[in-house]
Amino acid sequence: MAAAASSAEASTPEIYFRVSFRNTILDALRSRPGWIETDSDTEWDFNWANVEWIREFFDRVKMDDEQRVNHFRNHYELTRKDLLVKNVKRMRKQLGRMEDAEEAAAYDFVPESFVLPGDYALFVEAFRRLPGTTWIMKPVGRAQGRGIFLITKLSQISEWRKDHTWKGDAPKAETYIVQRYVDRPYTVGNKKFDCRLYTLVTSFTPLTVWLYRGGFARFSSARYDHSAGTEDLHMHLTNVAIQKKTAAYAASGGSKWSMRNLKLFMASKHGLPAVNRLMGDIEALIIRSLLACQQVVIQDRHSFELYGYDVLWDESLKPWLLEVNASPSLSADTDSDYRMKRAMLSDMLDVLDLEGARSGDELSVGGFDCIWDGGPTAHDRPAGLSSWLGTLPPSDAHFEGMTKASGKAGAAAEAPSTPLSEPDAAAADATAAAAGAAAAAAGAAASGAGAAPASELPAGVEVPPPIRGLAGVDAGRGMTTSPIVAPAGRQSRRD
Repeated sequence: MAAAASSAEASTPEIYFRVSFRNTILDALRSRPGWIETDSDTEWDFNWANVEWIREFFDRVKMDDEQRVNHFRNHYELTRKDLLVKNVKRMRKQLGRMEDAEEAAAYDFVPESFVLPGDYALFVEAFRRLPGTTWIMKPVGRAQGRGIFLITKLSQISEWRKDHTWKGDAPKAETYIVQRYVDRPYTVGNKKFDCRLYTLVTSFTPLTVWLYRGGFARFSSARYDHSAGTEDLHMHLTNVAIQKKTAAYAASGGSKWSMRNLKLFMASKHGLPAVNRLMGDIEALIIRSLLACQQVVIQDRHSFELYGYDVLWDESLKPWLLEVNASPSLSADTDSDYRMKRAMLSDMLDVLDLEGARSGDELSVGGFDCIWDGGPTAHDRPAGLSSWLGTLPPSDAHFEGMTKASGKAGAAAEAPSTPLSEPDAAAADATAAAAGAAAAAAGAAASGAGAAPASELPAGVEVPPPIRGLAGVDAGRGMTTSPIVAPAGRQSRRD
């Protein structure tokens, strides 16, 4: 229903949008020239709907060709914890039948998992096979860390079953997923963290995936000690909703670090080849998780989806997929959080291109890179770089100085703060972090990316001379990643 503009504004079509949320997505939509808000349930061009709207209206509304809505009908095949595990296991079996053992083995990015109550007997067998292992219990239908607990003894499940009047044959028993806990996570300043990454899927047939270069790490408020037991969830869970309840929560920075700052820190400690390999492995993990669900998600030309991937890695730098969110939070806790999400959403709208401004052949739009289009895409990256993840999104410059309070460019920007709220934890490896940032600045001209501003360094840390071998932090080198094998018959549209 996009309407043609007047002759004086012929280049700016009127696009009517409906939105169910009042946060950064509303600001991003209102800032688009020619976009007009409507509260109609049916008369719109673009609908950023909540899941309740999808359930009530998706199959009842006949949409015009140009209308776009932000969910696929059964997006839960990827975003419900139990169904994600089921689909990944099925993909591994399918690849095994195709005698592609190497690719089947690559689907090991989800910790060993069982769905309860159905898989209880299988879980008990695995529990006894792995004595001393910690397991984590998660309800499949809840979010923000609610209902999660850790166990090291079968008796703990027995007690839980009594509390929940849980019976294996009960039709209304709450479904849980129990997973082998990653008890040796990579930490910064002895604080555990996971990363929220944004992936835009514009089609499942053919599968078309755009990955945002930015994102952020969310830190726990307590020092991590794998031998300290399972009771302190503030140490084990990084969910903001959990961490906000602690006295040590760093409200000014939201206990978050940008992906770029995290990559700089890690490059200074481990070198670029190892960190670039990690970024490439995370990108491959995202693609494989979507391939695992591609055959069961119902394709609809009106649908797209912005997924929030939660990923962590262990001490060996192996990434693990924790979960995928269908409605990642777009509320902002800090000005830097607001700028990142606002910029990401603006770039997302440029990718979707309801205005018809793109040629359709672009592989990069703002901070989004098309990483799969029916097959691998051929990006013109610097030698050795297999993922732009963790590099500086070009869109950051568009929103430099934008704050949550003003919602307008030009306001004073809040410098990103360290997620480590305790002074001694904040100082841990700070010199290495500063060295990585300084080295990135030194190599910015060669890599084509902007330098990290001094304001991004931890307070009171002097910048040492660049460390040899870090100058290409935004370009990468020495990176090799095995090719991803898609099911037969799915070809790229960019051949």
